[in-house]
Amino acid sequence: MASNAPKYFANRRERTPFRSTGRTPFRSTKLCSVKRTWRLKKQADVQRVWQEGRAFAHPLVILRVRANGLAQSRAAVVAGKKLGNAVARNRAKRRLREALRPHFPQLPPGQDLVLIARNNVNNVPFAELTAAVQQVLTRAQLLES
Repeated sequence: MASNAPKYFANRRERTPFRSTGRTPFRSTKLCSVKRTWRLKKQADVQRVWQEGRAFAHPLVILRVRANGLAQSRAAVVAGKKLGNAVARNRAKRRLREALRPHFPQLPPGQDLVLIARNNVNNVPFAELTAAVQQVLTRAQLLES
């Protein structure tokens, strides 16, 4: 560090900016992010899908679908407290979101989707989870088989 730094900083290493090393400070979320227009954000919208939407069940996930009358489809992922602590719920939501992401551009426009995680969603391989999401989307006639 510079010689004019206070004494309590004396044994700290000098930090180099990330730009000079070519590294990024955080992982890039661009690869696994869901577009903003694809997100179902308002609680009232989620509740409307929950109450008025059609349900399609699988041992790993439940899908609820409702027409929204918009030009694009939107989705929300829900994990209840039965799933475990916040870490387990967030992990389940990340896995479901990532399982849904490759199928989202193929969905017909004008649908609101709510994916609900079931208890054993964190204990299965990701390929099985992706197959489950694809199966409920096909059963809901949102994807071609």
